[in-house]
Parts: sequence; C-alpha cells; structure tokens
Amino acid sequence: MLHHEKGTSINREDVARDLGVINMAYKMVRLIKRNFKYLSISSFVLVYKNLVRSHLDYCNCAWNPYSKADIETLEKIQKRATKILPKLSHLKYSDQFKKCKLHTLHYFQIRGDMI
Repeated sequence: MLHHEKGTSINREDVARDLGVINMAYKMVRLIKRNFKYLSISSFVLVYKNLVRSHLDYCNCAWNPYSKADIETLEKIQKRATKILPKLSHLKYSDQFKKCKLHTLHYFQIRGDMI
C-alpha cells in the first residue's frame, strides 16, 4: 500500500486486468449467435473477424496474456464462436479452424510479437 502526501492510500495491484476484452468478445459471440441464424462458413469468418477477433486483438501488446490459463480463456471464446455453425459443431476444435481457415489466438499473439 502506498501513502499519498495528503493521507490517502493507494492499493498496489500485482494482477493485470484484461481491459474488459474478454467480456466484450463474449458479448460479440452472443450477438452473432442471436442475430445470424444461417451463416455460411465464409460469412461467419467475416463477421467473426470483425466483431470478435478485433476485440481480442485490441491492445494485444499491452495486455498480452502469457499464462496458460489466460491463453486457454481466450481460446474458449473461439471455441464457443465456431460452435455457432451447425456444419462445424460436430468437428473437433482444430478441424473447425481448418475448415474456417483461421488460426488460433496464440498464433496471432506470437506473430504480433515478432512483427
């Protein structure tokens, strides 16, 4: 705890927050599920990249998750999103991504770090 000169105290946090990115991404997945009933794979990819992936990429360099639990949380968002398509819901997660021609979020984070 840090003390300010006027007697007020400031709590020190050792945990970084995700800037609301994960909650907003989940909201976008629910919006897609609720409003787009009959999406082709190509339409889904377009909507997904614009509504969900854009939130997950926002400030990625600032809040870049490095723990396995944080990365798995992000991947859960994508898993939920790809289950929206009835054509893909019976496939494994990795096969869903191959059909959609998408990469995992972890891949994009590593790629972004290299760039």
